[in-house]
Amino acid sequence: MAIKIEKKLLRKGKKFIAGVDEVGRGALAGPVLACALIYHCQDIFQAWDLFQDEVDDSKLLSPQKRIYLFPRIKEFAWFGIGKIQSKIIDRINILEATRRAMKEAVLSLPVKPDILLIDGNVKLDLPIPQYQIIGGDRTSFVISSASILAKVIRDRIMERLHNFYSPYNFRRNKGYGTREHLESLSKYGPSPVHRLSFSPVRNAVEK
Repeated sequence: MAIKIEKKLLRKGKKFIAGVDEVGRGALAGPVLACALIYHCQDIFQAWDLFQDEVDDSKLLSPQKRIYLFPRIKEFAWFGIGKIQSKIIDRINILEATRRAMKEAVLSLPVKPDILLIDGNVKLDLPIPQYQIIGGDRTSFVISSASILAKVIRDRIMERLHNFYSPYNFRRNKGYGTREHLESLSKYGPSPVHRLSFSPVRNAVEK
């Protein structure tokens, strides 16, 4: 995992560089969740030296690897979480929900960022300089680190929801539209945590 972007910003005097990423945007159920992460400015290179070859886009890592990295990343970083539930997603649409989750994550950081590195093309209504980076979770150390924390936290939420809505097997699919999940939707209809504005869920309601 590269750290070129962060090095360049540190040379320009940016001490608190926040990586921002989301998970769950394409899921049919559960929240969209964002994480904003800042490595302690004196420790970012130590963290990079320790696990630069292990940190990557969370989607490319196994669940075991993400769980292994989760406490190690937290040891060197501050982070904030933003979460928008399904009913709000249905009301405001997923793009706006993603924006709100990211903004909430940034505002919940214990220190104010000097700059935001945001995965994708979402712009935040915040008085903080920001760069939108397509594929940032594969090119920025702070973004990929944020993606790992976000993924682990959301997965744990979906595993808890499985205890209440076991027919949909959220423990396995994490709310995404797998074949098994779609078959359960067709059989049982949507749960209270499904996103009714998403077409596969809407189709199940109509049936």
